[in-house]
Amino acid sequence: MTIKEILHNTEEKMKKSFESMNRQFHEVRTGRASPSLVEGLHIDYYGTPTMLKQLAAISAPDAHLIVIQPWDPAVIVEIEKAIMKSNLGITPSNDGKIIRLAVPQLSKERRQELAKLIHKMSEDGRVSMRTIRRDSKEAVEKLEKDKAISEDEKFRGVDELQKVVDKYIAKIDELLKNKEKEVLEF
Repeated sequence: MTIKEILHNTEEKMKKSFESMNRQFHEVRTGRASPSLVEGLHIDYYGTPTMLKQLAAISAPDAHLIVIQPWDPAVIVEIEKAIMKSNLGITPSNDGKIIRLAVPQLSKERRQELAKLIHKMSEDGRVSMRTIRRDSKEAVEKLEKDKAISEDEKFRGVDELQKVVDKYIAKIDELLKNKEKEVLEF
């Protein structure tokens, strides 16, 4: 394995980790209705756990309403159960064909709790990036120990590695700043 391959693998792992964290951020409820709040819910569809977005059309016609229109009306009861089990704090209502979720405004205390939650999520993301960096740095150091690269190449590789880490940490910080603003605005 070369330094270039290690850096490429590191970048791929960090990209996947960042995308995972980004998905988690989108699942955090703000005062606005968004299809991403529910599309990741797992529904028991004839004994198979299936994501809601695979079973229904999900839309947010206004800032305080999510509409779920299942393609199979028989699954409405299971969708409602999954929504009730989730920690969204929203009670669904249906007319036999469509489920409506009225998204209430968040209290100040709940907004502060969500801000703490997203701070913890972003710190977990940073820890993940540092873990990936540590593993990659060990791989670069092993190359030097095995005499595959020189000490100078090792230092250049570690510097490049740090640049990749810094790039993704900056992305996490930007995501946190934007989500925190979204959560705290009334």
